[in-house]
Amino acid sequence: MEDERGVRAAPALAGEDRRRLLAGAHHDPHAVLGAHPVPGGVLFRTLRPYARSVSVAAGGLRARLRAEGDGLFSGVLPLREIPDYRLLVAYEDAELELHDPYRFLPAIGELDLHLIGEGRHEELWQALGARPMTHQGVSGTRFTVWAPNALGVRLTGDFTYWDGTALPMRSLGGSGVWELFLPGVGEGALYKFEITRPDGGHSLRADPMARRTECPPATASVVHASHHDWGDDAWMARRKGGRVHELPFSVYEVHLPSWRPGLTYRQLAEQLPAYVKDLGFTHVELMPVAEHPFGGSWGYQVTGFYAPTARLGTPDDFKYLVDALHQADIGVIVDWVPAHFPKDAWALAEFDGRPLYEPADPLRAAHPDWGTLEFDYGRTEVRNFLVANAVYWCEEFHIDGLRVDAVASMLYLDYSREPGQWTPNAHGGRENLDAVAFLQEMNATVYRRCPGVVTIAEESTAWDGVTRATHHVGPSGFGGLGFGLKWNMGWMHDSLGYLAHEPVHRAYHHHEMTFSMVYAYSENYVLPISHDEVVHGKRALVSKMPGDWWQRRATHRAYLGFMWAHPGKQLLFMGQEFAQGAEWSEAHGPDWWLLDPSYSAEPDHRGVRDLVRDLNRTYTATPALWQRDTDPEGFSWIEGDAREDNVFAFLRYDAEGSPLLAISNFSPVVRHEYRIGTPDAVPVWREVLNTDDRRYGGGGVVNAEPLKTEPTGWHGRPASILPVLPPLGTIWLRPA
Repeated sequence: MEDERGVRAAPALAGEDRRRLLAGAHHDPHAVLGAHPVPGGVLFRTLRPYARSVSVAAGGLRARLRAEGDGLFSGVLPLREIPDYRLLVAYEDAELELHDPYRFLPAIGELDLHLIGEGRHEELWQALGARPMTHQGVSGTRFTVWAPNALGVRLTGDFTYWDGTALPMRSLGGSGVWELFLPGVGEGALYKFEITRPDGGHSLRADPMARRTECPPATASVVHASHHDWGDDAWMARRKGGRVHELPFSVYEVHLPSWRPGLTYRQLAEQLPAYVKDLGFTHVELMPVAEHPFGGSWGYQVTGFYAPTARLGTPDDFKYLVDALHQADIGVIVDWVPAHFPKDAWALAEFDGRPLYEPADPLRAAHPDWGTLEFDYGRTEVRNFLVANAVYWCEEFHIDGLRVDAVASMLYLDYSREPGQWTPNAHGGRENLDAVAFLQEMNATVYRRCPGVVTIAEESTAWDGVTRATHHVGPSGFGGLGFGLKWNMGWMHDSLGYLAHEPVHRAYHHHEMTFSMVYAYSENYVLPISHDEVVHGKRALVSKMPGDWWQRRATHRAYLGFMWAHPGKQLLFMGQEFAQGAEWSEAHGPDWWLLDPSYSAEPDHRGVRDLVRDLNRTYTATPALWQRDTDPEGFSWIEGDAREDNVFAFLRYDAEGSPLLAISNFSPVVRHEYRIGTPDAVPVWREVLNTDDRRYGGGGVVNAEPLKTEPTGWHGRPASILPVLPPLGTIWLRPA
């Protein structure tokens, strides 16, 4: 039998302690809950709302605690020391035997707290968030969250029926970190943090460090531990020694939820690697995979920076997809969005009741373009959150590259702002010095910790030194940002502008195709034809081209041939590899039906895809096209001023000096025996690719026979050849 005899009444809980505890505003609940030695025994106190009774069980002892009201139960037992005890909590229809969360020491170390305070915890995900573990011999989950402005933090979840009253967390000194080890709760549990704001109000927040989330529109965080067994050791070993600037780098950009709508990560792993491998791309670039509430943002408004979106499966399912791509020798780049975050009331915005991740100045915090909030890059903990996040994706998910979105919006204080809407920096300039320091730190940290990983900037201005080393100061007075590559937005804009004109008018825009070589070696570039260029009224790539259907396809093919030969790496968005005519829609993805053999125009689309395959295979097998992408000596114009002919011709050289000659004719007429100057060291050239080949849907105007060099000087060269140039076509020639 069990009763309250032998259990002395505990000293009354101080009124202020009681008020704060019940209000969720107590900074140290472990000081008043749990077991504590007192004169004459051990005091036990627990907070269990809705319980009918609570007893302490230790060895053969079972003693019922006295009800104090408001869900508090307490008593003093005549014990010499605190025993290994359990709580027996009786409800209307059940009795539960539980470990008392308030008998455990903090489950996070002093070094972790020190590094968090310094903003230098490069494995922040190991310290904050929900971490299943065994602590003091008991299995459970450690919950930690950074909320320095909170009056109190309580843990709530499906294990409390979403009532957090019973689980207040403790504040760990001046770190701003709150912690609670909860026994018996493990993987799959849903949870949130109930924040008591400085004004006394409450808000329910998802974990900023959650490694797994519920599937939107649900917003809870999920306790997660990875069990994936990686099989990509060979890939990872090769990655460490890779120099991306001197290697093939041909990227297929994918929006995973719509590439094959309805497929999970694991189902995608059965199809995507095979498709990309067949087409010869070396990498895929995934539009943001971090959790986001609104699918229409395509992932660019992130709420769960540490969690792959649950729409397609679990974090281990995503690892399975990355693993499958690596085993197919395909690198994985992900779009990463440290420029801003949405204002959802359950996420990062005013997380602990005051601006925390965002600047305190509302004008400075509000992103003018997207209705979101910018990060406060001047706060060390916020920089740490983002730097560690970059490392996290590379280390935990074996990601090979991060394409950083919207870098320009980070770098400039006046980005999309009118005069009076921004404040100059300490030097009176428009540069965001904190963002510069953050990007430099992020790049330096990623390159130090993750050899072989590449960072890529989507930066649309002429900022000096985007891909320069961080310790090399440029003429602007800034060290380089430290990126490995930069999207060449100028090349994309100019070249697409040129092609949009009717051929008869292209002579007046010839410079738009040649200007890129004026600055081609100022940065390490990627040539992007991305999702941004095939949505919102911009039309699909083939639909940008003038003329009838044959001319549009021919120009599309010729452009791809020009692009693959141009210095710089290349990126092509899904659907453009088979000349989809409609804009991309995230609701239904690429128009795969265009490749159905029962469709009458299927050969037209299949032909373009066959060209992309041959472009990639020839590219990969031709070091001249990638080995010296960042070396001016790897390129030489042959003909860059044939504006009336719409012709461009240039040489690419590999490290041994072996050349490839690329010639593009962007006019709709055949140019027979079009003389092209060549080096005299090559006696015979042969055509290795022609975008007008019939198997690609072209007219078959090809150079079937080798082209012998003639001793006629041309274009400032000692010799020349007389190829036929197909209409709206690009040809590649190599020494025979």
